Amino acid sequence: SPLIAAAAHSTMSFTGQTLLFILLSHIAASPFAAALSHVPIVNNDGGNQKQRLLSSRRDILIGAAGLAVTLPSSPADAVAASSPEAESVDLAAFNAVRLGGGGNGASRPPPSIPGGTTAASKLRRTIVPSVDPSPLLPIKGGRYGKSTIRIPRAGYSLYKTSPESAPRCVALALRCGVRRFDVGTLYGSNSVVYQPLKRYLDGGFPSLKGYFVDEKPDLLEFLDATSRAAEVHATQTLGVGSKSISPPLDGSAGRRGRREQLFVSHMLSNAEQSASVSTVKRRVKDAIAELGVGYLDLVSIHSPLTDRDRRLGTYQALLELRDAGFVRAVGVCNYGIGPLKEIEEYVREDDLLSGVVDHSENLPALNQLELSPFNAHSDVVRYCDANGIAVGCAAWSKLSGVDGPSEGWAALADLAKVKGTTKAQILVRWALQKGYVCVPRSGCTSKVERLAIAENSYGGVNPTGTPSFVLSDDDMRILDGLDIGYKAGKLGRRDGWDDGDVAGPEWDPTEVV
Repeated sequence: SPLIAAAAHSTMSFTGQTLLFILLSHIAASPFAAALSHVPIVNNDGGNQKQRLLSSRRDILIGAAGLAVTLPSSPADAVAASSPEAESVDLAAFNAVRLGGGGNGASRPPPSIPGGTTAASKLRRTIVPSVDPSPLLPIKGGRYGKSTIRIPRAGYSLYKTSPESAPRCVALALRCGVRRFDVGTLYGSNSVVYQPLKRYLDGGFPSLKGYFVDEKPDLLEFLDATSRAAEVHATQTLGVGSKSISPPLDGSAGRRGRREQLFVSHMLSNAEQSASVSTVKRRVKDAIAELGVGYLDLVSIHSPLTDRDRRLGTYQALLELRDAGFVRAVGVCNYGIGPLKEIEEYVREDDLLSGVVDHSENLPALNQLELSPFNAHSDVVRYCDANGIAVGCAAWSKLSGVDGPSEGWAALADLAKVKGTTKAQILVRWALQKGYVCVPRSGCTSKVERLAIAENSYGGVNPTGTPSFVLSDDDMRILDGLDIGYKAGKLGRRDGWDDGDVAGPEWDPTEVV
């Protein structure tokens, strides 16, 4: 074929040409070559088509031979694409194919850290209830959504955290073992969140000591104990042979190791959504630069409250950024079934044009919304579960207010008293045992708030030596029975929208589109 002829006439050593022709003889006789000759090359300059073709000779050889290549969708590769470690070939697999033996060689074991990436071969259930959930949830991501990345189940949200407090809050969260940070343009704190993250990435925990000089020793010990509890429980759930979910305190892991164990998720505001793919890409790259983290683990559309062209233009841009390695996974926030089906129809049509059979790879990896025992969003959860979309719970800062669900809140308080925990810890534990991820938030002005950052972390809801904290089946039934469809309009939270969007107490962003 012209493709093979072009590859064969490239300049290389005699030995290289001989090896190339041996391998190409296998390719030419394979269904891969026949199929490839009928696939048009798509020039993607920001339109709706996604590049699906292995375009270079080296990519063709690797794709045909089934060689193991570390793609730039891995966070480590996105940071250090020029490093010799950023791309590797399984020579045993190469030789097996070259000699006609076939096979893909030995596969790598799935890594246990948030930055790990493994091949995803089929639709994975992402909502799996468990009484003892591991600290990391596998979600789809990487180039073309064909890999699996791991998101920490419990993170920390910067929602309603003032820019003045944000650096200290992030430092405290890091110290107690939090590794996922949920940021957004609307929160207005990215430029200052950059400060503790950069210090941590550059020098580890010793570089953060300036944030703790005014803290009491008992608080610091509680933070450290919470971090240790997270490590102990992670070992129990992930296995003894698994890597630590946190880098060593002495900073010996190096910057790359620390970055791989962070998970930074960013949300694009409604004002940033655009039908222009290039405009959205520029805004995401600006956020990456502002945060100083090299790449983003997850970028989500903060709400569906714009219009179809802007939603889909933004989503297309995020898919392309994911495939290029700037973003590891794509998500949405506050999406109901209407806009989720809008994405499904869009990617199905696009994938059919590209010859892709399984369009689920390009559906969102995560849908984060206001989810609590008081508003279970059962229809949205069912849809997400059926389509391999993980579900995340946003921060519940208003449930205890004067307009909160008073009877249900009292039942929650009774359960917390029996368990010897806070009400917020019960909510976090409920979310984790339901199979969701969550991003609770707290300020750091008072000691109670600083304690809450640790209490609501993974280690905080898995304290060492307290099995009674696990919610029983009866406990979960009590909490699930509190569902009254408590709408966002009544809750009073403004996360992805403002007062002008809210049409009344029964208004909810998941039902607008």
